Amino acid sequence: MSRKSFLLLALLLALSIPARAADIAGKWTASFDTQIGVQNYTYTFKVDGAKLTGTAESQFGKTEITEGTVKGDEISFVESVNYEGNALKIEYKGKISGDEIKFTRNVADMVTEEIVAKRVK
Repeated sequence: MSRKSFLLLALLLALSIPARAADIAGKWTASFDTQIGVQNYTYTFKVDGAKLTGTAESQFGKTEITEGTVKGDEISFVESVNYEGNALKIEYKGKISGDEIKFTRNVADMVTEEIVAKRVK
């Protein structure tokens, strides 16, 4: 096999291996300041392939995570909460790095917050 053929074969094999989702299953916590005061969250993530489910729990209650995906080190999901009788959709997009996830959190298309969640060990 020529060097050129070998390199082509190696490249094709590398491209055929799907990107592995980061291992984020389990509990994560975050504490961050918002317009309504400090919020303390516990996220419990479950992963099945690229699908992310679980719960988000704060002093305002516990909600199911919906629309969740994990692709490589990228994560996204939605938390739907009822705050003082108002339904709010909170969208999360984040990047996983070891035992930390840096999130951008968009609250009802009105407020964007940067938060960091840390893995519970």
